[in-house]
Amino acid sequence: MERAEVAGWFAGRLPDEWFTGPVELTIDRDEITVVGQLAEPEAGEGDPAAARAGRIARFREETRGKRMAIADAAQERYGRSVAWGAACGDTSEVFTNVSMPVMTRLRQRDRLVLDTLVDAGVARSRSEALVWAVRLVGQHADEWLAELRTAMESVEEVRGRGPNLG
Repeated sequence: MERAEVAGWFAGRLPDEWFTGPVELTIDRDEITVVGQLAEPEAGEGDPAAARAGRIARFREETRGKRMAIADAAQERYGRSVAWGAACGDTSEVFTNVSMPVMTRLRQRDRLVLDTLVDAGVARSRSEALVWAVRLVGQHADEWLAELRTAMESVEEVRGRGPNLG
């Protein structure tokens, strides 16, 4: 699946008035997550963080029907579920998204790491500890992972230009 094609498809389908610019797309084997930036509420009385959260909640409620129709069309086209989110200033929320069970074979040494996280109260279960560990690695390896994803996109592009043997 070409990321540019998916981005173009969503750019063509999304109403212009929803977001202040292009959406942030995250695509994996199971899901496409679409997060758009909303306009900031005008300064006024009250807490700005609460105003941003309210803006996101209003967007979620008012656009539900159209978002679901676009998601259904995208799922039919790309074979992946679509999750939605919105950001407003420094507040960001992803609405319902897929939580996939993942098979993993861990040796005792690795299980002990997870058990330590559970015993220390960092996580409630091994599964939650694994999620915590993956997020921690992701935070500290963002640059490297981004470089790796870019390299994989280049490989896909070259593979796509190869001879058609079928």
